[in-house]
Amino acid sequence: MKLFYSQESINDLIRLREFIEIKNPQAAKRIAQSIKKGINQLKSFPYLGVKVEQAPDPEIIRDIIIGNYTVRYLIRPKEITVLRIWHQKEQENRL
Repeated sequence: MKLFYSQESINDLIRLREFIEIKNPQAAKRIAQSIKKGINQLKSFPYLGVKVEQAPDPEIIRDIIIGNYTVRYLIRPKEITVLRIWHQKEQENRL
């Protein structure tokens, strides 16, 4: 499976890392690496996340929880696209 990131998910990672970096640069790096490692698992286990029931097609739109972060992704034949990434305290309105 190939892995792609939407522009929104890239912006999310940058935003999250910058927010954490203000108080703890080492934690920001560690959390970013942890999120990326969790996302990379999707290449081997694309259905690891839970279905997003409110999505038009819940079978292919899924969420995976990595620490305190939610990663929403889309499964297509031979590829996964990370759509959005957010902290669980943020609003979940990401479709």
